[in-house]
Amino acid sequence: MAITFTLGMVALLLLAAWRDVATRTIPDTISLLVLVFGTLLRSQEGPSALALSAGASLALFTVLLIAFSRRLIGGGDVKIMTALAVGLSPLDCYRFVIATTIAGACVAIAYLVLSRTVTGLRTGRTSLLGRVAAIESWRIRRCGPIPYGVAIAAGGASVLLLPRSF
Repeated sequence: MAITFTLGMVALLLLAAWRDVATRTIPDTISLLVLVFGTLLRSQEGPSALALSAGASLALFTVLLIAFSRRLIGGGDVKIMTALAVGLSPLDCYRFVIATTIAGACVAIAYLVLSRTVTGLRTGRTSLLGRVAAIESWRIRRCGPIPYGVAIAAGGASVLLLPRSF
């Protein structure tokens, strides 16, 4: 049953990343479902495990709220990261933050490189991927926000799916 919850959480993270790329928003329903799945997953390990995870999630929320107040991160990013942290042990929450930071740096570097090389894609493409590429090209040229949901999904999926090495 834990595998089902884990795969469900990864699917929700991928959906959140896709929505962040497409609209630069992460729907509240995705964050709520991640919270429910995470709560169910951690509650299988007992009430003390859930309480520790809730404490780690609250600490993460506090740090992210400061970043949000300084416009360093979006509100949807704060909600999904906090919701995911409820489903992780405190050590996995730490691993999640580190993995998300590394993935965020990779996304930022990719956007930096693209901002220097993209001269504009034609918007007449009919495929969904072509339209997304054209919109991203437009956003890059206008120095729009980076879809950090992609980094959050990558960091969360890596913690949920990859085996622990320690």
